[in-house]
Amino acid sequence: MYTDLIMDNIKYLNLLSKDYPNSQRAASEIISLEAKLKLPKSTEMYMSDIHGEHIAFSHILNNASGVIREKIDVALEGRSTPEENAVLAALIYYPVQKLEEIKQQHQDMNLWYKGTIYRLIDVCRHVASKNTRQWVRQAIPEGYEFIIDELLHAHFEDHNKEFYYNQFVSAIVENKTADDFIVAISKVIKRLAVHKLHIVGDIFDRGERPDVIIEKLMEHHSVDIQWGNHDVLWMCGGTGNPLGVVSVVRICATYNNLDVLETGYGINLRPLAIFAEKTYGDCPVFMPRGANPDDEDSKLFAKMHKAISIIMYKLQCQTISHNPCFFMEDRCHLLHIDYEKGTLEINGDHYPLLDCEFPTIDPKDPSKLTEEEQSLVNKLCRSFIESEKLQQHIRFLYAKGSAYKVENGMLMFHGAIPLNEDGTFREVFFAGKGYKGKALMDYCDKMARVAYFGEDGTEEKQLGQELLWYLWCGKNSPMFGRSNMTTFEHAFLENPLLSIEHKDPYYTYWEDIDIAERILAEFGLYGPMCRIINGHVPVKSKKGESPIKANGKIIVIDGGFCHAYHSKTGIAGYTMVYSSRGLSLRVHEPFETLEKVIKENSDIKNKVDVFETMKKRMLVEDTDEGREIKSKIGDLKLLIQAYQLGIIKETKN
Repeated sequence: MYTDLIMDNIKYLNLLSKDYPNSQRAASEIISLEAKLKLPKSTEMYMSDIHGEHIAFSHILNNASGVIREKIDVALEGRSTPEENAVLAALIYYPVQKLEEIKQQHQDMNLWYKGTIYRLIDVCRHVASKNTRQWVRQAIPEGYEFIIDELLHAHFEDHNKEFYYNQFVSAIVENKTADDFIVAISKVIKRLAVHKLHIVGDIFDRGERPDVIIEKLMEHHSVDIQWGNHDVLWMCGGTGNPLGVVSVVRICATYNNLDVLETGYGINLRPLAIFAEKTYGDCPVFMPRGANPDDEDSKLFAKMHKAISIIMYKLQCQTISHNPCFFMEDRCHLLHIDYEKGTLEINGDHYPLLDCEFPTIDPKDPSKLTEEEQSLVNKLCRSFIESEKLQQHIRFLYAKGSAYKVENGMLMFHGAIPLNEDGTFREVFFAGKGYKGKALMDYCDKMARVAYFGEDGTEEKQLGQELLWYLWCGKNSPMFGRSNMTTFEHAFLENPLLSIEHKDPYYTYWEDIDIAERILAEFGLYGPMCRIINGHVPVKSKKGESPIKANGKIIVIDGGFCHAYHSKTGIAGYTMVYSSRGLSLRVHEPFETLEKVIKENSDIKNKVDVFETMKKRMLVEDTDEGREIKSKIGDLKLLIQAYQLGIIKETKN
């Protein structure tokens, strides 16, 4: 029996033998893996809809959604005051800045260093308790592996070694390396507090610096991203697709945030500014949000906003015409304008436009770009493709991102699984073939990758790029989840609600437990602990709306992280923490300033709502990682059988 099984897997076992060349090495690894299975499950954190709010994002990353302060309180219980714990928390979050502030307050820094280092060791030991020693060592910055590892595993009650360990701390202080040590151990604490970070979409747009957020994520030890509709728009722009490029520029102009393109990514917008200034007069209707209408720069930005919007609407018409399967003809607004009367036709009715100046539009062929517009588009596309930093960030989104993710019983996706009015999965057609449920998400994921990595000049790659744009705003897009995007109506009509963005029926049914379980089953998830994690739709907490839907089967973690949504939601976002002891939602108030954290030891105030406590503590063996470990243990046992039967020869290496 074993012989047949070994021979069926002989190629793989021969490869495995390179890492475990004899029975002793294989058995040693089995012992190590079996022990790891009994460790508590590591902590995961979920965030969504960050929308460029880099300062608040950085702080929540640093404080691990309040987890670090909780660890401090437990590790130092009865030995320090809440005020002292607040100082220590601020030090861990921002060690360099906080040290500068502390040095101005303490005369005897050596005494402070020693007491603080011992407290940091206690906190670090507590957060390291759920990890193997090997994993902890890997988290320690280079140069501090031996010192921190020794101190974390010190037994200060052992009087024979007490002098030995105290000498470590004294040497750190006396050799003027205390600051560096504090920075290093703070990094270890932050890394070990949260093992995995899940970003459930929408890193880009609205806020000031999504590029800074991407840089932070690139430094993170374990992160995955489920693309939101704003993310796929930037991915579309990153491919050099003209509609994707101008759509990105337009939304940055809308939010008065062109700086992220120029400063963040080095995109040259001077050609757009020159063209807009020469082509358009005053454009009050296109004044960017939050801009001063009397400011000359803002007036120029309004012209740029209009210029790029008109180009976008033209390219939108062309893309929709090229893809009838998108069923978005109603979005070709330029084709439904009476240019003599200055009115727009919607469902047979005519409405006056707020702005009737269209110097670049030929009423006989409204979607055709002028030569100057085409030249401008070419320059912008080239800038996007040649921006090294932008391309690096787009590749990161592909490397760490996907349309959805299933892990540890959680189905994570940003928007919606398109449903029919009766709650069944809606079939969506592309290139003559229908997709629904998981198959639709898989197709979107595949074509998103073809858009960037496909062979240049092929129809498939072009479709992939145009599908990325569709995922941004198409009515059957699982990332968008609405019937249409009414940017044109908001810009040109006095009453933009004439065209309503109807939500997908998914949002009508997301209180229905049966439908939630049907969606989970579609992705292979069954059981009471399986859940859907959503973003995209801000939960209006101040109106009493709950982020917990379908009796806990669906959790919506978009609480308005972006500053623009604070007034609508009444809070500054949700995060979810999944630890070995259960699930908890963290409700955050707005982040004030970094200066206040440093000087006043303030933190983002958050309310912890524990809505699922495990009957027994969840172990690694209960997770997806545990299943992989068990599978590897089985493979190693089979390898040992192959060694014992002489089918594979052992070596001493």
